[in-house]
Amino acid sequence: MSRVIGLKCRECGAQYPAIIQNTCYECFGPLEVNYDWDVISDQIDKKKIEAGPKSIWRYADLLPLESEKRIDLGAGFNKLHHAQRLGAALGLDQLYILDESVNPTNSFKDRVTSVAISKAIEFNVKAVGCASTGNLAAAVGAHAAKAGLPAYIFIPATIELGKIVQMLVYGPNVIAVEGTYDDANRLASEVADSHPDWAFVNINIRPYYTEGSKTLAYETAEQLNWQTPDHIVAPMASGALLCAISRGFNELEQVGLVDISNVKISGSQPLNCSPISSAVQKNGEVIPVRNFETVAHSLAIGNPADGYYAKKTILDSGGFAATPTDTEIIEAIHLLARTEGIFTEPAGGTTVAGLKKLVESGHIQHDERVVVYVTGNGLKAQDTLLKSLQRPPVIKPMLGEFERLSAPKLDIHKQQVAPIINS
Repeated sequence: MSRVIGLKCRECGAQYPAIIQNTCYECFGPLEVNYDWDVISDQIDKKKIEAGPKSIWRYADLLPLESEKRIDLGAGFNKLHHAQRLGAALGLDQLYILDESVNPTNSFKDRVTSVAISKAIEFNVKAVGCASTGNLAAAVGAHAAKAGLPAYIFIPATIELGKIVQMLVYGPNVIAVEGTYDDANRLASEVADSHPDWAFVNINIRPYYTEGSKTLAYETAEQLNWQTPDHIVAPMASGALLCAISRGFNELEQVGLVDISNVKISGSQPLNCSPISSAVQKNGEVIPVRNFETVAHSLAIGNPADGYYAKKTILDSGGFAATPTDTEIIEAIHLLARTEGIFTEPAGGTTVAGLKKLVESGHIQHDERVVVYVTGNGLKAQDTLLKSLQRPPVIKPMLGEFERLSAPKLDIHKQQVAPIINS
């Protein structure tokens, strides 16, 4: 029997077949995948999962694919780091990091893209595409290349050069749009509407795409011996990632893989573009942000599609939301690297900076078991980070030169050296 019944509206409950569609015709609410949980409960067990592939597809019974035609570059099943040194710096007894920077294109977007493009192949589409602030563009480019499908990618013209280089190397059609992500997304939506046999992963097949993010919750629980954490912190852009992680924990309880899921869900957004976090802090409406500038380009979505649901998920769980400044985000990138050897982009810095603020404000308790999601690699954002680094001192290849530099009275870390950006 099929695990997937079809699609269901989050607002009015109207049901539709599992086709290319993302909006309810009755109330214009968003659609999500409607599963037959009795069928899934009969099919799934821990031994089957543990014997599965070392990727998100070990959880295939909980994902919306009907065939075995998977585009699997190996996303997922990443190490859950026990972050003892960062935890000590922040005053947390049990801190864990799930590091998504090691995925095939170095961000969590490989998870959602693997599911979405695999589903697009089931629909026999002629092309795939997306609107992106960078990470999704690379993931779509890579997975489309593996699938042998043309890809059309719309990006804001202002994103980091490193991300543009990465997406271009896979050979997709990249279109840079003057304006923000919201402008690029609006144009991509118009293109998707005018080409019904194309699948834009985060637009017209979004209900299937968002399911890939649930696997972060599954991996967290599996690596915690099939237990859930007390508290998680995730970065927020559209809000879909946070909602999917929460849904994933609840589904594990529903099918009996964990005894109970009672996870506090907290989020973090950069202060200069924080419509969801601000709504949580004020317990008010999610008000779109029109003019913004932040170093966290991959989180810079002023009108978040899942903002209302992310706010509700956070408050219903007993969590909260943080709004770190750009300076705090950059500092957090350095703190994570110095303590745990993980180099993250500003989205990950936003998460760690948000974690710090949530601990300091008392919204996260010192004895809670906390998991944070570091969603992208710092190598993608080198141009953003250059200004916060310094050029190393230059010496002649002589031992005396080194001894002079490293003498106790001369602290190497206090040397007056030029910033790398000026080199």
